[in-house]
Amino acid sequence: MTSKRSDQFYGLPAPITKLTVEQEFQLKKLELKLNNSEVDMEDLKTVFLAMQHQNFVLANSLTNLVEKWPSPPDMIPDISFINFSIKKPSKN
Repeated sequence: MTSKRSDQFYGLPAPITKLTVEQEFQLKKLELKLNNSEVDMEDLKTVFLAMQHQNFVLANSLTNLVEKWPSPPDMIPDISFINFSIKKPSKN
């Protein structure tokens, strides 16, 4: 039988790297538009710089969140159930 952990701290959740179906669809639409020969390079530069700025803001926010994440309580095992009285064997 497996015992359940009484503490609820399992560490930080894993990052979500899989895109949703809607995100994949939006990405495909962008790819198709970028492959179009009518793409204005100035518009593309503007969008790229704006997205890079947002990427830096998000990275800074995540770094700040991880650095200031509260540490879990000290993991001191509860050993109160152990009987520490040692009985010497009786001599017969």
